[in-house]
Order: sequence, then structure tokens, then C-alpha cells
Amino acid sequence: MSAAAALVVAAALAGCGTTTYFAGRTLPPSKLTNRVLIAIQNPSPFTKGGLEMVDGYYDVRFSYDSKSGSFPISGYSGALPASIQNLPEEQIGAVYSSGDGNLALVDYSKENSSGTVSGLNGTSSSILISRSKTYVFAASQASRVLTVVNRTSGGSYPLSLPGVYRVSLNPGGSVALAFVENSDYVYYPRELTAAQTISYSGGPSHWPKAAMDCEPQNAPGWCLFQAQSPDGIDATGTPYGAPLTFDRPVKAVFSADGGTAYVLNCGPECGGTASSISTLPISPLIFLANQASGQLPKSGAVPNLAIPGGSSNALVAVNTMYVVGQQLQTDGLFSGNLTLVNLSNGTAGSPISISDGAPGAVSRMLLADDNTLWIGMTKCTNGERYAKGLPYGCLTMFNTSSNSVTLLEPFLGDLTGIAGVTGQHKVYVAQGGQVYIYKTTNGISVDNQYVTVTGTAYDVAYMDGLTDGNNTVY
Repeated sequence: MSAAAALVVAAALAGCGTTTYFAGRTLPPSKLTNRVLIAIQNPSPFTKGGLEMVDGYYDVRFSYDSKSGSFPISGYSGALPASIQNLPEEQIGAVYSSGDGNLALVDYSKENSSGTVSGLNGTSSSILISRSKTYVFAASQASRVLTVVNRTSGGSYPLSLPGVYRVSLNPGGSVALAFVENSDYVYYPRELTAAQTISYSGGPSHWPKAAMDCEPQNAPGWCLFQAQSPDGIDATGTPYGAPLTFDRPVKAVFSADGGTAYVLNCGPECGGTASSISTLPISPLIFLANQASGQLPKSGAVPNLAIPGGSSNALVAVNTMYVVGQQLQTDGLFSGNLTLVNLSNGTAGSPISISDGAPGAVSRMLLADDNTLWIGMTKCTNGERYAKGLPYGCLTMFNTSSNSVTLLEPFLGDLTGIAGVTGQHKVYVAQGGQVYIYKTTNGISVDNQYVTVTGTAYDVAYMDGLTDGNNTVY
């Protein structure tokens, strides 16, 4: 449905006492039905951050009939907004600000900020909220803790884990995995039952062998465990064994059926040996009290699939996993690659050359219209292409039907955000601190003069996406 047609329908429904559009969503105050949210750093001398919406149908930052000059998110206050976790199905966005460490919630239906999450511990290098808005998991590298916040009970649990810098959360909001920089291990938190709280309250000597920390120690509500194999039984009756080893793991993505976690082993680009994907069952890792079941694989028995092209980010689409990484070259530089993994038979295709990026850095990925996958990199001038005088840029368009690559040039700076405007055959990106628009049909840029912002555009999100899948994969 076009934006104009949607407004006509909304107006007609308004006469019946209801003003809605797609999937029964309430028509927002701006009356826009194709909103792109932009996180802006330093928009003026008086503020360090702001959130502004633009009309993603007409590609303008004002109303199509010129009745309104701009569309800011009211009530938002954050220093240096750096990422938007976009949850259009829940009609919220979670905006993390690196300048003050706040995670602000944005109400899409009211177009205002509905407050910040309390209980965090300083700045976070990685932070996610569950779709239910109940749990928040934050890797606070400076504070050396993985913080778990239960927004329903109001509890906040800083679980000690020096070096923690990444966290992954499954779509169902039942499994969280934490990763430590320059480490070969994986960790997971778990909520305790009342009986476990009593049993573990005696301190570390009363904890299960795999527990790294339980907080608060005098009456713990959560524990953080190292992923271990069930080779024996400890004094509490808990199966344990040797810690499962990986190769510089940085992230986990999850199968479409929700039963499997795919751990991305970064390998050489993170100082390790070989990039690959390791497979773990979900059920033993569930953090909800009394809901975990089964056991992790024994030591050395974790299924592993080699990904020679690099494995530092990935996106799962039904039975295909798109894996992005940097491959070490003979001259010591790295080259960007995309690898297609067939999850049905567990095979990986040959690496496909894409834009280079900083080794181990968080890339951006998003599926959009016209069977396109968009991949953004940072520090693409550090790679093989730039060094050899080859065409380079930080953004790649990949056609998933023809397996063809389009490198988008010229170089415009680091690519820090991607948003697909579903049904409009275009994507918005935050690149080099500004907003650009590209056609998904051919990768050609669209006039962006009416969506540029004052300040540094750092992330973008399509607020009216059909599903939560319309979210930049960091």
C-alpha cells in the first residue's frame, strides 16, 4: 500500500472511531506510514544526540504537504546515539547512546521516548533487549561485567566477566551468550530458582563448577556459567566437564526453528587460528528458571564447519546462512568475503569477494527488497583493495538469486547503519556520518538532499518494517 493510499484508508477509518494502518497499528502523530528513524550525534552545539524521523516514501524530512517542518522523537535525551535495535512488531526501538551508556526506549506509536533502562553498569560495548522488553543484557567491557536486567522485577545483576565485549540474544528471548575478547570460550547466564538461590548463597564454594559468578553473592538471583561438557557430576549434582573450546568466538546467530545456536569463530582476524562455525543446542542454554533441558556436547564433540573466508558476522534466512568475514592475505592485509552456508546439509560455498573492513570489527547486514543482501563495513581503507589500488567502498549489494556482487562506490566513509524500506525498493544507510539512499533494483543512489541531517548520522532504522527481521544485524 502506498503512503498516500494508507492515509486515505486511515482517514476513512477515523470516521468510524479508529485510525490504523498496516496490521492494526495506530496511525502515529506524524501521520507517516513509512518512517525512517535516524540516530544523530552532535546535531547542534547544545546537544550531543537526537533522533529524527524522515518520510521514507517521499524521501523528505518534512511532511509531503509541507504542513510540518520536521519529525523529531519527543522527549529523547542521549549522548552520542550509536545503535538502534529496531522492533517494529512490538512498535518500539531501543537506542543505545555510547556517550552516556543509556539505553532509551522509543514508542513508535506515540513517537516519543518512553524512558531509559535502569540498572546498567557504565558504557556497553554490546547491548540487547528481548522482544518482550523484560530482559536486557549488556556487555560492559570497561566495568568487566555482563549485566542482566529484569525489567519486570526491577533486578539488576552485574556478573563478573573480565574482557566481555559481545552479547548475543536469540529471537525468542530465552538464550543469551556472552563473548570475551581474545578468548576461546563461551559463557551464558541463567536465572536461579528459589531452591538454587538458597543452595548457592554460601558463596563460590557452594556454586556449580562451571559458575563464573553468581550475584548478589549472599542471595544470588542469576549465575554466569562457562559452557562446559557433561563429562562428570559435581557436588551439587550438576553435570560438568572440560570447558568447550572455540576459536576466538565473537557472536552467535540462531536457526529459523529456534533450536540451534551457531557460534561464529572469528579465527585469524581476531588473533586466532581458523575461522569456522560451531553448533550448539539451545535447550541446555535457556536462561529462564526451570526451563533448560538436555546437555551440551562433550569436549571435542562440538560440530564445526570451516569458513576459510572469515566468520565475524552472519545472518540466517531459512536454510541459508550468509557469513561475512575478513580473510588474511599473504601480504598481511585482510580481504572481505561472503560465504553461503547450506544449513540443510551443513556445507559451505567458496568465499565471494566483497568490501574489505577492519578485522574483527562489527559489520552491518540486512536483507531487503529484490532479493538483495546489503553488507556494510567500517575501516574499509585498511584492506587489500585500497592497498592495491582496486575499486573499493564500504558497502556491498549482493543479489541472493543470482549470487552477484555489486560494490558500491565511491568511498563515502564508514558504513554504520542500514535500513530497508520494505516495498519501496530502496535502502537507507548511514555512511560517513550522513544519510544516503540506494535502489535495491540496481544499487544506484537516489537524491538524498531532503534527508540529510545536521550532525553525524550514525544509525538508521525502518520503523514501519513488516517484521522484526527488518533490523540491521550488527
